[in-house]
Amino acid sequence: MLVTRFDPFKQFRNLEKSLYEYPSNEGVSGFVPVVNTREGEFAYHIDVDLPGVNKKDIKVDIHKDILTISGERKTKEEIKEDDYYKIETSFGKFSRSFNLPENADLENIEASGENGVLEVVVPKLSEEKHKKIIEIK
Repeated sequence: MLVTRFDPFKQFRNLEKSLYEYPSNEGVSGFVPVVNTREGEFAYHIDVDLPGVNKKDIKVDIHKDILTISGERKTKEEIKEDDYYKIETSFGKFSRSFNLPENADLENIEASGENGVLEVVVPKLSEEKHKKIIEIK
């Protein structure tokens, strides 16, 4: 008898995988950068792996408390021979969006890139700036 363990999140993982599937073009799939997020004491950090992407091809926008990182990884010129040819590197346009929390300091967000990793730092507002006192009339 085969015993299988019930996994209540299996359908969610399958759905998530299907969201990141792109139509292939000659065996090359769309580029989806890997993102790591973390919360520090004074800021939120978003690290985006963008190997082979020029800084001038990256755009960071904020609209209605949504931070969007977009850009394009361009293909390199390659020599095609009559022999076997295969490309495993993905290229193309990408876009990743993040809902910012209420205590995010939208005026002081910084982005920097080094060694193929873009780091976006979203400072937190201090409790006094974040606190809103409502006057009773």
